[in-house]
Amino acid sequence: MVWTPLHAKIHRTIRSRHLFERNQRLLIAVSGGQDSLCLIKLLLDLQPKWGWYLGIAHCDHRWRSDSEANAHHVENLAKTWGISFYLETANKPINSEATARDWRYQVLSAIAQANNYQYIVTGHTASDRAETLLYNLIRGTGADGLQALTWQRPLTTGIVLVRPLLEITRKQTEQFCEEFKLPIWEDSTNQDLQYARNRIRQELIPYLRENFNPQVESALAQTAELLQAEVEYLEKAAQQLRDGALGVRHEEDSLTPLLPLRLNRRVLQKAPLALQRRVMRQVLQQILTDAPSFEHIEKLTALIIAPNRSQTDPFPGGAIAQVEGDWICLK
Repeated sequence: MVWTPLHAKIHRTIRSRHLFERNQRLLIAVSGGQDSLCLIKLLLDLQPKWGWYLGIAHCDHRWRSDSEANAHHVENLAKTWGISFYLETANKPINSEATARDWRYQVLSAIAQANNYQYIVTGHTASDRAETLLYNLIRGTGADGLQALTWQRPLTTGIVLVRPLLEITRKQTEQFCEEFKLPIWEDSTNQDLQYARNRIRQELIPYLRENFNPQVESALAQTAELLQAEVEYLEKAAQQLRDGALGVRHEEDSLTPLLPLRLNRRVLQKAPLALQRRVMRQVLQQILTDAPSFEHIEKLTALIIAPNRSQTDPFPGGAIAQVEGDWICLK
């Protein structure tokens, strides 16, 4: 086996970030593109050092005429490598990126649960991280959206999603695939500029690279990395503040606030605005069916210093917040 600098880098990353333990079962999501082929090759080569059991999962969205051939291509690779292969095909073509992503993670979780895999591993790169940061920035988001694509997160009970390539750019995965002559399946939808992410990838990133920073992808990915640690800190601090404002003594009580509920304004008034907003967002996340908007958070935050008897107009679902002395009451 040829041991490249990329092998060494991923080996160090997995160890230093505690992404996987030894002798675990890893389900690798493989589309057939360069990033996922780079990922599976790296993990196969590292397998003897870690004792992993590897499996390959492929999700056929049925949104391309060659999707079935694509699935057969990945299956043949799995057979060549002697790896378990799992295929899930959509009942009907999935044409929305968001719907496809949700379906994909549901499918991967189901395969992992049925076959006792502890980890689902994807080939997201620093380039994906940079594109996600730009995509969410353009749509309007806070730090949470800018730090999306984290190294790992729980998908469901006992199953963790892991992204080991977040410090590797798409250019590096391309070079790796060329070096090892890996048979990349070119996805024609990656060139379709009707998708915003493709316009960012094909037009905006190259423009920024040429006119502002040749290393723009790595720079943006590093920004996302910094924001990830800050978001984790702020979320924990906000949860402590929320528990204090709710008068919660047990952690499990704070996880499922039921209406009506009361927040102590005096506790919240002592906190910085950033934490006040996060508290309100956490509360709204657990009483609204959809993610709270900036406007929802702002009108609830405004009640922290509003006159007595002030109230909001109804939130989606009908809940109303009202000031009653030292309390913000949601009912």
